[in-house]
Amino acid sequence: MAIVTATGLLTAPSLNMEAATTKRKKEKIWKGFNLLNKFNPDYQQAFHEQDFEIMAEWGFNFARIPLSYWCWSKPDHWYEIDERCLKEIDKVVEFGKQYKIHINLNFHRAPGYCINPPHERANLFEDDEALQACTFHWKTFAERYKNYSSDDLSFNLINEAPNIEDSKYDRVVLQLINSIRDISPKRTIIVDGLNVGNKPLMSLTDVENIIQSGRGYQPMLISHYAANWVYGDKPMYYPIEKLSWPLQDGDKYYDKEWLRKTLKKNWEPWVKQGGKVHIGEFGCHNQTPHKVAIAWLKDQFDIFKENNWGWSLWNLYGSFGVMDSNRKDVVYENYKGHKLDREMLELLKEYS
Repeated sequence: MAIVTATGLLTAPSLNMEAATTKRKKEKIWKGFNLLNKFNPDYQQAFHEQDFEIMAEWGFNFARIPLSYWCWSKPDHWYEIDERCLKEIDKVVEFGKQYKIHINLNFHRAPGYCINPPHERANLFEDDEALQACTFHWKTFAERYKNYSSDDLSFNLINEAPNIEDSKYDRVVLQLINSIRDISPKRTIIVDGLNVGNKPLMSLTDVENIIQSGRGYQPMLISHYAANWVYGDKPMYYPIEKLSWPLQDGDKYYDKEWLRKTLKKNWEPWVKQGGKVHIGEFGCHNQTPHKVAIAWLKDQFDIFKENNWGWSLWNLYGSFGVMDSNRKDVVYENYKGHKLDREMLELLKEYS
């Protein structure tokens, strides 16, 4: 297998994880943030140039853009497109090019699938109707942005695929890849791993210019402590005063080595075949004590660095972010109209 990297260079397959890592040391590695302006149709807004000024000033080069197709279409009218919304997405692509920040457009909600409720009326992995609609939307994007280089723009097909049979996911992914490549043959395409971004799709080893996207949320007790969309409004079973990193949870012990082994187990089969990995999402919800979050993040970064994996924090603003996160145990710095978690930012910059 040969892979076209973000720099446009071809790399031959590596025989083992260490060799693959060595070959990539000179490649450009994408690091940055998720921007949620089109993540939820009820709260969608235009993208802000200031966000790109800030990211560029800090030295980051990547922005993942999770999109809900409900922002430009309707769940009951898949083939109707709101051009006004797409023009706002045009702007984020242009901002990225202007500020030398790679834009990764991700279908967080696609026709037939979203990991978050409410469920779609059809199943992307079971129903041809949904697959054809999803194909239509990706072809619309491929045609719209066909003149942008893969240095500037990549496509991330589906956010956090479920734990289903490889063959079902393979069918969907290959159809979407082929529909995009018919229009934009050299487009870099990012494919989220199965089981919520934790298992590579090995059928892609012979497809050029593919990156698989992982997640850095393990263990959820650290990353999503007291997150009401995960645990509901009931108190956590784990007392916050005992929450720490490393963490002892009953007979389970979580530390840096546990993280390393978990990520290696997940991604080594793909990396051994010469595959490239990017951690599309990771971060820590604001209910986890700040000192615990920082210690856990540092271990994550060390492991990403060991493997030369790029990453994008969920998110720039919000409960996982470096700005306006509303943590109770942080003294924030006023920064361009926002509340900046300087300690977390400096940790990110150390690994950028």
